[in-house]
Amino acid sequence: MAKRNALGRGLGALIDDADHQKEHHGPSINEVPVENIEANPFQPRTKFDESALNELAESIRKIGIIQPITLRKTDGDKYQIIAGERRFRASKIAGLKTVPAYIRVAEDDGMLEMALVENIQREDLDAIEIALSYQRLIEECQLTQETLSERVGKKRSTISNYLRLLKLPTLIQKGIIDKTISMGHARALVNIPNPEDQLSIYELILTEDLSVRKVEDLVRNLENGSEKQEEKPEQEVKEKYPAEYGELKEHLSNFFRAKVDFSLNNKGKGKIVIPFGSTKDLERIMGILDKLNG
Repeated sequence: MAKRNALGRGLGALIDDADHQKEHHGPSINEVPVENIEANPFQPRTKFDESALNELAESIRKIGIIQPITLRKTDGDKYQIIAGERRFRASKIAGLKTVPAYIRVAEDDGMLEMALVENIQREDLDAIEIALSYQRLIEECQLTQETLSERVGKKRSTISNYLRLLKLPTLIQKGIIDKTISMGHARALVNIPNPEDQLSIYELILTEDLSVRKVEDLVRNLENGSEKQEEKPEQEVKEKYPAEYGELKEHLSNFFRAKVDFSLNNKGKGKIVIPFGSTKDLERIMGILDKLNG
């Protein structure tokens, strides 16, 4: 059975407004059987990363689909994908029988654009719903960010910042929707290139109730650490290590609940690195080490 999509009530209300203005095939969110959906033959992307698809599928199993796909009705009960083929493929891997989707018809472009532009300023929309609305206007109404900026009266940089939120891991997007983290937290997290680091700091925000300023400091420390790593002499650059080292690394990471890493130089010498996100996190790790000594 398909899970309900994770959208808040704001975007649903926004789309309902468009339905009131259009009597047939309005762009509301529908649950469409997977077996009735076919790929777009003009889809420019032909290869999809299998590992990334499996990760998305696992996220969909746990949380559901945050961003509905967009379909065009064809013959009978069949639909063709306009946008969202990657989400569709991952949903099939996850075993969903239906997926949330917007159903489009050729002549509703103007109505959709008008409804989204007029309602995008609603106060009850969260940051992800706003970002999804911007993305729909860009993808489905074929607007550039510059044109969209004029339509909604927002700076292009503002629109870009919202769109970047959709690149965050699904769990963090869900946290934005549920208001467990603020837009300020999200803006800081989106500057971290590694999704694992994003999720680690996200967990710290929840467990330690970190302020936005504290998260920004953590992100800066991560960035500075990366710069120092790049500046290390060639002999200290990490080298590949045997498979058993990888198993030990994973074991230690689980034990300390931190992303433990190894650093090796070209002479075979190295060190074990246990990172911490805050003073409290360091105290937690020291407590584990103290128990080992005892």
